[in-house]
Amino acid sequence: MTPAPVSALDSAPLDDFSVGSCRVHPAENTMRCGGELIPLEPKVMMLLVYLAQNAGSTISREQLFEAIWPGVVVSDDTLTQAVTKLRKAFGDNAKHPRYIQTVPKRGYRLCAAVTRARDALPSTRASGRDRLRHFIVAALVLLAGAITIFISVDRQESAPPQSMPGGQITSDGRPTLTVVPFRLLGGDNSQAYLAQGLTYDLITDLSKLSGLLVIGSRSIMGQQTAPQDMHPVRYRVQGEVQRIDEELRVHVHLSDAQSGQQLWSERYLRPIDNLFEIQAAISRQIVTTLAIKVDQEEQRRLARRYTHSVRAYELFLRAQSLLLVRLRPENEDARGLFRQAIAIDPAFARAYGGLALSFAADFRNQWTSDGAAALQRAHAVARTALEIDPEIPEVYWVLAYVSAQQRQHENAVELLRKAVSLDHSFADAYALMGGIKTYMGRPDETLPLVRTAMRLNPDAGYLYFLLLGRAYYFLEDWEQSLINLDEALERNPSNLEAHIYLAATLAAAGSMEEAAWQREEILTLRPDFDAETWLQTYPMSDQDRLLTMLRELGL
Repeated sequence: MTPAPVSALDSAPLDDFSVGSCRVHPAENTMRCGGELIPLEPKVMMLLVYLAQNAGSTISREQLFEAIWPGVVVSDDTLTQAVTKLRKAFGDNAKHPRYIQTVPKRGYRLCAAVTRARDALPSTRASGRDRLRHFIVAALVLLAGAITIFISVDRQESAPPQSMPGGQITSDGRPTLTVVPFRLLGGDNSQAYLAQGLTYDLITDLSKLSGLLVIGSRSIMGQQTAPQDMHPVRYRVQGEVQRIDEELRVHVHLSDAQSGQQLWSERYLRPIDNLFEIQAAISRQIVTTLAIKVDQEEQRRLARRYTHSVRAYELFLRAQSLLLVRLRPENEDARGLFRQAIAIDPAFARAYGGLALSFAADFRNQWTSDGAAALQRAHAVARTALEIDPEIPEVYWVLAYVSAQQRQHENAVELLRKAVSLDHSFADAYALMGGIKTYMGRPDETLPLVRTAMRLNPDAGYLYFLLLGRAYYFLEDWEQSLINLDEALERNPSNLEAHIYLAATLAAAGSMEEAAWQREEILTLRPDFDAETWLQTYPMSDQDRLLTMLRELGL
């Protein structure tokens, strides 16, 4: 019989302890393995402490949610990502675990030996915070240097944001800010789109300001990882949202991430019809508090709303959340909601953009018998969005994505340059531009663009790693390709394209047994998979190399 789990997360201070050969310092959110000091996010440390307190016992996901995120509704992916980060810190392997074992359909178990270490090493404890600070500074310096090198490779592209010394300000003096995804209160997951929408549009609003560099968790490319609350930024915005019938409650905090000082906090309790007023008020107050200079054009952009109808906006947000699931039924449901939003507001450009993406998904995923017609329809609807409002970066992105599917790569790149000229913090625009460079046969130009996207949106999910893994495959850097494709699949194990490139990379590297295993994974995901059929809607100009490799694998 499994003993009831022990919970002592509220007790403080927590003593140091050892897990296997690693020494854990909960009070400092660090652990030391083999002489290396490894920083852990607070929630990841809480997960480790809880598993250690119950070492040897299988702890269910529900118990972990209650212990680590009490009273907060979070997705299963949030826990999965925390476990993934903890495994990575230990250098553990999910298939052959030495530390954290996944017990199918039951939960997780810490299988390494845990020993208490009340007599901490003085030299480690006395200098832990200094060493952590030096570790972070050194890592940021290396990252900034690497980004500078990557960016210098491709000067002809739209200039990416300047690198950030120490993460506090850009080299041109702009402060950096991140918006942590708003939390949904109340347990009604059907309202999750409201929290996502508030987060996304607040980032979008603040990204319009030339005096601020926004590093944020927003993506129209696909799934995202659990938000990391450790971005190296100067300012942090956090919030909670709850809808009760026709009333909306929003609580927003602005803090100095360096000192931890709260700079501004406000509670809004308004009818749901006042949603746009709340969004505008939050943006204005952040600008005022940070004393950001805003010119008249930026003031005009900041004051603009995408639609006059809160009902149309709600339909759009629901549709957008369904679209990102990337499954056929959800895609069809999203299309219906986008059409409802457009019926309410025929001038809602973003809704047209979403509708275009739903048609493009039909083509790309071969969900329709007439893919050419679906893609033509996507292009026409995306053009309509741009004609309605040519000042929205997102609609340029949508038209660029559709153009890429039509293999009009140069045109797509030009559209993305326009998008980043309107929004220098638009990570997905840099990422898509990088992906298109690989389609064009120029994978070396992919790397700096995707690295810039990752810096602007550290929470972006598997697709950014897939883009890097794909580029490294065509650069014949098998090691880097494997690293990034593994990262992609850690975040989304069911992504077919990542498995395809992983199989091709393993075969190219001579690991035929592992490549054959990946082949079986592909056929498990898509029993009728045929490489030539799959490539019919794949937007790469030269497909011969990939097709040859997949045929050799019997695909």
